[in-house]
Formats: sequence, structure tokens, C-alpha cells
Amino acid sequence: MVRRMKAFPLIRFHVAALLRAVPRLPGPGAAWRRPICGLWCRTGQDPGRWLGSRAPLKEKAAGTEAEKFQIIYRFDAIRTFGYLSRLKVAQTALTLLALPPGFYWYSHGLMTLSSLYFAGGIAGFALAMLCWMSHFFRRLVGILYVNEAGTVLRVAHLTFWGRRQDTDWPVADVVPMTETSDRPQELFMRIQQYSGKQTFYLTLRYGRVLDRERFTRVFGTLDTPK
Repeated sequence: MVRRMKAFPLIRFHVAALLRAVPRLPGPGAAWRRPICGLWCRTGQDPGRWLGSRAPLKEKAAGTEAEKFQIIYRFDAIRTFGYLSRLKVAQTALTLLALPPGFYWYSHGLMTLSSLYFAGGIAGFALAMLCWMSHFFRRLVGILYVNEAGTVLRVAHLTFWGRRQDTDWPVADVVPMTETSDRPQELFMRIQQYSGKQTFYLTLRYGRVLDRERFTRVFGTLDTPK
């Protein structure tokens, strides 16, 4: 576990349990033979083509629209986390929508004050958990790409609504993992910028490095799990 993620103890526990429950695709070539369809599905030959999903939101660096990107890392369970994020949003919305009828029933003597407090407490807890989980899920890396020139790192991650979003970073602004205190054996490692604008998390324990050479050029030499 990452020592600096003390603000997310419950999330780390449930994420670790969920990661152990999600089956992993065998072998480094499985990403090409059995693409994950839906939210995170792309063909191996053409990473820019989507199969059965809406186009991802993108925060592109200038001049990268026509460039080709190569996949260097993939976390197959990200699709499951996308569904979980959507489910949490729907569950929180339903919980909050139950409050107005509760006030109505209380005003007409059909509900006790303690029951109304209980319903309000559940709604507040659900909203807090949504914000808490979303803060982490939006920083969880699903796929990493590098352009052919090796100058732009594209990070595919989740939005608040559980959809995919691509964010482009200049490779020169990426802090190598060899300069951090994180280790590949930990559940999550941080991807940071020298400018300090954003931080993402990836897991080398459950994710797969598909292009070790390009991965090393961006993040430095690591004893990554095979």
C-alpha cells in the first residue's frame, strides 16, 4: 500500500479486494487477442479506434491530434471501476431523491423525526462516500500511451461520471518513478508532474506493462512485475 494514501484507508481496502476478485487476462499478448470491449476497448493495431463506446473526453496537448500513440501500460480492471463509479452516482442520486418524500411524510405525521434524521444521515453519508471514491477513481490510470516521438504521455482515466477521459502530459514534465519513494511492489504508485498540476495512480501489481522499453524511457528503470 502507498504510505502517503492515508486519506483513503477504506478505499484502498475495498479496491484491493476488488482487484483480487477481477480475473486477469493471461500473458502479455492477451491485450491483443482479447480486447476489453465497452468503455475501454480499442484494437491493438489502431489505438485511436473505439469499439462500441462513445468517444472519450480529451485534454490534448497542442499538435497531437494527428499523431499515433502506442500503448505502454494497461489496467484491465478499469472497466469494472467505471461501472462501479456509475453505480455509486446512481445510488447517491436515488438516496437524495428520497429526502423530499421523507419531509412530506414527516409534515403529515406519517414519519417520525428519528426516521427522518436516519434517512438524512444515510443521504449525507452516501454523498460523502461518492465524493471520496470519485476523488480516487478519477486519478486511477486505465491505459498509458506514448506518441511515436516519445514526447507526449497520454493518460486514460475516469471522469466523475465513470466515463473515460484522456489527458496529455509532456514527457519532460513527468517525474520519473526512480525519483520518488514509491516502489513497484506497492499496490499503487504515483504519476506526478514537476509542475505539480495533477497526480495519477497506477498499479504495477495488477496492471500490465505492454511496452517495457517505452515505459522505461518515460518513468525510468524499474524492477516491474512481469
